[in-house]
Amino acid sequence: MIRYRMEVATKRRRLSREDWVIAATAALGAGGLAAVAVEPLAAGLGATKGSFYAHFAHRAELVAAVLDRWEEQATEARLAALDALPDPRERLRTLLVRAVMDAGKDPVEISLWAAADNPLVTPVLRRVMSRRIGYLAGLFGALGFGRAEARQRATLGYTAYLGHCQFAARLPGTLPVRGDTDGYVELVLDLLVAPRRVADERP
Repeated sequence: MIRYRMEVATKRRRLSREDWVIAATAALGAGGLAAVAVEPLAAGLGATKGSFYAHFAHRAELVAAVLDRWEEQATEARLAALDALPDPRERLRTLLVRAVMDAGKDPVEISLWAAADNPLVTPVLRRVMSRRIGYLAGLFGALGFGRAEARQRATLGYTAYLGHCQFAARLPGTLPVRGDTDGYVELVLDLLVAPRRVADERP
């Protein structure tokens, strides 16, 4: 049975909207989008459905709140932290280190990609993907690449990250990078920022 029961103080308090969102987020990560259901969540929280409807009109509104929370924490907050680093190459390196170290460890993101065709999920993933690729493209632009090439390199980097996450989540232990994360990151960084080779035009 999926466990997402919250710790409850000795004196029971009224559940807040945030309590429901946190519990639903945990359920999403543990059991996928289908696990975000009112009755099981209420049972896990020791609450009634009336408590849910005091904060949400319907399940879709709860799912939307969970997606908003994930988008803010997994994308906006992390990118804002990177902005504290003045050097774009160091930002890119830090981003790659975090991507490698955290790959497959966000069960919510893995669950959302599994439900990418859901009409509630699709626009959020599109927005997150666009935001992340746009941020990467900005870093490549700051490193001297033109707009089109910066976008291409950002897309390559991000799609590689998604594949890395899937391997890490679905087949843990299969990626031979754990023992030399720094070396792996430096290799990927060098590949991503290497100048494009000009094809030999001789006949």
